[in-house]
Amino acid sequence: MFKSLTVYLLFVIGIPTALFAQETNEFSAEHMPDEITVTVDEAIQIALINNHMLRRGLLDIEMAESQIREAWGSLYPQVSSSGEYTRSIITPNPFAGSDAGGLFDSFGAIDWLAFNEGARTDGDDDTEPIPFDEYMERQAQGYQDAGITPPGAGDNPFAVENQFNFGVNVTQTIYNGAAFAAIKGARQLREVSEDGHERERQEVADGIRRTFYGAMLAQEQKEVLEASVERLRKTAEETAKSVEAGVASRFDRVSAEVELVNLETDLIEAENRTKQAIKNLALQLGVPPQTTVNLRGSLDFDDMEPLDYLDPESAHEVALQQRPDLRQAEGMRELQEVEKSITKSQYLPTINAFANAAYIGSVPSNRTDITQVEGQDFTFQSRERQFFDDAYWEPQMAVGIQLSWSIFDGFQRRARVQQDRIAIRQTEIDLDLQENAIHLEIEEAIDDLETAMKRIMSQERNLEQAELNYEFSVTRLREGAGTALEERQASSLLDQSRQNYLAAVHDYLVAQSKYKMALGEPILN
Repeated sequence: MFKSLTVYLLFVIGIPTALFAQETNEFSAEHMPDEITVTVDEAIQIALINNHMLRRGLLDIEMAESQIREAWGSLYPQVSSSGEYTRSIITPNPFAGSDAGGLFDSFGAIDWLAFNEGARTDGDDDTEPIPFDEYMERQAQGYQDAGITPPGAGDNPFAVENQFNFGVNVTQTIYNGAAFAAIKGARQLREVSEDGHERERQEVADGIRRTFYGAMLAQEQKEVLEASVERLRKTAEETAKSVEAGVASRFDRVSAEVELVNLETDLIEAENRTKQAIKNLALQLGVPPQTTVNLRGSLDFDDMEPLDYLDPESAHEVALQQRPDLRQAEGMRELQEVEKSITKSQYLPTINAFANAAYIGSVPSNRTDITQVEGQDFTFQSRERQFFDDAYWEPQMAVGIQLSWSIFDGFQRRARVQQDRIAIRQTEIDLDLQENAIHLEIEEAIDDLETAMKRIMSQERNLEQAELNYEFSVTRLREGAGTALEERQASSLLDQSRQNYLAAVHDYLVAQSKYKMALGEPILN
């Protein structure tokens, strides 16, 4: 979707808020005790520290911060240096193929002509022009007398075996529309990452609440089955005594025993469900596998404070202000605008100032300097130049302005700008859809709350009736007016009523969490 921005970030700022803080407290993974007992709020706080998804999200924010710094770096002066050494093995005649190709071979003749011209014009009668062969012989004798190896005929005087080039280049951006837009895009990307992280925090909190309530439901359902098994075990023992006394039939005893075995099997399954639910909670909390997690709390509606929720329209207005995922979607639209700005910036030139400084060395392997002795045409002297002699090294410096401007690209930029506008419009449509979906999400959460509340009220009355019915059956059995079967049936109805009540409270708590998620309620640290 953000192709231009992504490509630019790759080459300018890289791919590629609050920094990732290593929070330390008693519930961090490194300091987790072997056993912890937590409420749902404590479980959320632990997850906000240890949850793997959130920890990764914090790194995304840190990455966005780094991208902002790198984006700014593209506007700072860019300084580079380079060094080069070239050793010339064979240097061609630069005049080869032209009338000047034999110039190197004629340098001796040029010197002879210069000597004779000087002899004719210096006014000294003792100095006369001489033939070329004599001139060359006397010059060679002079080199020999001085113990100097003369330069070979045909040597390339322009050839220097060792070439050095050391330089520093400084470039400063004066105007680059894409770079300025990329900085804005990097900042927007950080805000998008922060909003995404905040929504992840809300999702983690919602997931922890759902998992915690699910584990608590499994635990309390297990406790209901434990109490039922204990009651039925006593009933089976009393039925067995009644059979021995001849008061009850063997059918009653066998029925009670079969029912007890079935209930014990249900209890084993409930214990396993509870164990798995708590392990799942521990995984979401990010605690070590060896840590034992215990739950504090109960699914008793009388001990809770009912949620005071808003009407759908008011809740929707609050959600539009609070929902970080909605802000994130709006931030994505801003990124689309940035991408369009980057595309449109290609209509304008990029302007850079530069400064280059170099130190260039042309150092021959033979650094012997041969000169004539003043006033003596065929007497020579020589001296050895140092490697860093000023004659071999020269500084170079240049400054300037560089302008780059793409005048015509076959209407490609116009097409890309149009594509960006279409993408922005698509994002706006998605935003409208998301706002409508939030409204529906809030209405569903409120409906779930109201439905769960009605179920709780109904199950509370039903539970009272089931408890009263069980007490009647126990009393009738004790007085001999009732049967063990009636007592077991009343006990089963009581257990079912308790299970239904727990499920209703659980669903109410889940609906509360769903409502908070729909509203975008901030998660406090």
